Amino acid sequence: MKNIVLFDSPTTKINLLPLSYTRPLCDLRVGITTIREKWEALLPGVYSVLTDDYLSEKFKAELTGDNLFIAGNVLPDSDLVKAVDELRAGEALSGENGLIALRGTVEQFKNGVSAQTYAGKVAEVKFLYDIFLLNDNAVRDDFKRLTSGKVSAPVDQSNTVIGDPSMIFIAPSATVQGAMLNTTKGPVFIDEEAEVMEGSCLRGPVAVCRHSVVNMGTKIYGATTIGPWCKVGGELNNVVMIGYSNKAHDGFLGNAVIGEWCNLGAGCVASNLKNDYTEIKLWNYAAHRFTKTGLQFCGLMMGDHSKAGINTMFNTATVLGVGVNVYGSGFQRNFLASFSEGSRAGFTDVPLSKFFDIARRVMARRGCELTAADERIFEHINEMAHNYKV
Repeated sequence: MKNIVLFDSPTTKINLLPLSYTRPLCDLRVGITTIREKWEALLPGVYSVLTDDYLSEKFKAELTGDNLFIAGNVLPDSDLVKAVDELRAGEALSGENGLIALRGTVEQFKNGVSAQTYAGKVAEVKFLYDIFLLNDNAVRDDFKRLTSGKVSAPVDQSNTVIGDPSMIFIAPSATVQGAMLNTTKGPVFIDEEAEVMEGSCLRGPVAVCRHSVVNMGTKIYGATTIGPWCKVGGELNNVVMIGYSNKAHDGFLGNAVIGEWCNLGAGCVASNLKNDYTEIKLWNYAAHRFTKTGLQFCGLMMGDHSKAGINTMFNTATVLGVGVNVYGSGFQRNFLASFSEGSRAGFTDVPLSKFFDIARRVMARRGCELTAADERIFEHINEMAHNYKV
């Protein structure tokens, strides 16, 4: 078995803050599964991760004399997997944005080797908005792979199906009743133990991952992924929720990426389009300013463990760091630094002791634990985050 190490590029890592504060790049969810899970499914091997030192206690790299290093932000397809799998010792593969894969020793990875250029198209997450931009194709690809050779549970007669019923997959333990499932634009995937309540409308490509709940009357437009253990309501359009987060009530969320352990209170609304239809700028941690995206549509980017009170309004293309607690009337700032709380009237720092108490209570609701290793990671993030306060 190959020893496969999914590595983080430092440049890409900072461009994907705040989501990359708390996880290696391969654990970003794009489509139905994470990038790591895609590689594990398509290329057999023993997997580990090479990431920042402060994350390595939780995400360890297992290194040998012969390793296959693969960029953790690159999404695999059959052609790319074949090219990577065929690399021999001392060979590397590069793309338009740098190293894709290298087979060799740790020294060769650090010092570099002569790389051949990959001629095919590479899907990779370089900026936060790439996650929702790539989600359409990624859901379709994952749907084909995950449902191959499997038979969907019957669609309950209480549901209305528009389009091709074969593009619906409902896991045996899922519950879907009284919903409208539309596959004319893409597949609908409902994973194990998920529930779609009555009156909900899902227009593919849509994925509702394991143990997630779609509340009554929810409207979901593709391409949207509701990660595991999430609860959603209201209206969502081209949203990726990584997991363990809630947007359980009415309110709009579009062209957005939501991290883990986040909560959007009742009536929260996040704009994804400027009134003058001009190009959107988004906060970039590397540049320490708002930079052009080339996009007309871009909504909320929310780091892990962030919360928004009821009726919170977010401007187009707002970035929330890790551990942000925001509330109050009126539009909030377009960038809120990690471990801060407040409203338009002003923000204060959140003491880590308070953050840990809240995180423990939130995680316990899902049967999860905030470990000592997690606490050390957040302590380091808190130190780094002070460089990005505005």
